[in-house]
Amino acid sequence: MARVLHNLLLFTIRLTMKIRVLGYWSLIYGYCALCTAVALLKLWWSIILRPSATFQWGIRETPPACLNDTSLGTHCYVRIKESGLRFHYVAAGERGKPLMLFLHGFPEFWFSWRHQLREFKSEFRVVAIDMRGYGESDLPSSTESYRFDYLVTDVKDIVEYLGYNRCHLVGHDWGGTIAWLFAIHYPEMVTKLIVLNCPHPSVFSDYALRHPSQLLKSSYFFFFQLPRFPELMLSINDFKALKGLFTSRSTGIGRKGRWLTAEDMEAYLYAFSQPGALTGALNYYRNVFSSLPLRQNDVKSPVLLLWGERDAFLEQEMAEACRVYIRNHFRLNIISGASHWLQQDQPDIVNTLIWTFLKEGEGRKTYRN
Repeated sequence: MARVLHNLLLFTIRLTMKIRVLGYWSLIYGYCALCTAVALLKLWWSIILRPSATFQWGIRETPPACLNDTSLGTHCYVRIKESGLRFHYVAAGERGKPLMLFLHGFPEFWFSWRHQLREFKSEFRVVAIDMRGYGESDLPSSTESYRFDYLVTDVKDIVEYLGYNRCHLVGHDWGGTIAWLFAIHYPEMVTKLIVLNCPHPSVFSDYALRHPSQLLKSSYFFFFQLPRFPELMLSINDFKALKGLFTSRSTGIGRKGRWLTAEDMEAYLYAFSQPGALTGALNYYRNVFSSLPLRQNDVKSPVLLLWGERDAFLEQEMAEACRVYIRNHFRLNIISGASHWLQQDQPDIVNTLIWTFLKEGEGRKTYRN
């Protein structure tokens, strides 16, 4: 009788797990279908209003002068032996000084850290990389090549190539996700962790599943699962949607922020108008659902989390929730009026807060600036 009850219990547990997995993927694909329908309506409306302009976009052949600004640093390349990939990065500051490594988000590239490269090169060896699939770094075609473990290993390989065994790691958005993961898996290589507008991955997955409002704000995650169609929607009307991410009232840099200049915007259009550039960037999203939940979560490095109060994509409640996974000092700064594009929106405030954290390093309070 006991064996029968035991087998029945095992069967019930396995059935429950299968139902949960089925429900998880049904939610993903169902929401993906809904987002696709909305995108098709937008495309159809654009064709009606601007039939001649909708499918017009062009590859920018010449980089704008700001991408070759020598005050930002020197353009360098490294080919990692293990992965075979070539990475592009911009470096400044004296070799041998402590390494500060910057990881960008979507849809960005090394240039998003221009204000920080100028600011911190006096005391650090500052390096802003184009992550795999972005900018002048190699663009693997397979979505499998964008798994979390590969992205984390890229960071380890680059730090070691640069001649370091530790670094101050700074990440924003997707770069923030990889920075969290790198600190989890290689705590001995992270002196201090600085993350901008990106929650701990486990906080994000748990919170989104429990809060429909965040799930709605993350609808693009589901839309980006489709092949090719998201690339089309980001390209039509000469990359209007891409421009809007940085400039629109709902998602762009705030009124009090430092707006992108026309040349800054051309730098982004130059990077993402290149063949395959959008696909490489979107492939990060096309692997995310199979990479969660995490098996390891604890962060042992001191952490500074900077958060723009007006982030249109991520709810602020997730910022404080990150505290539960941090086994060291945790400082959270909420920056009033700032958008998701924090290091570009409010560079002076961001730089000041980073300096304070680097020099003092300890704090447990939440501040509002």
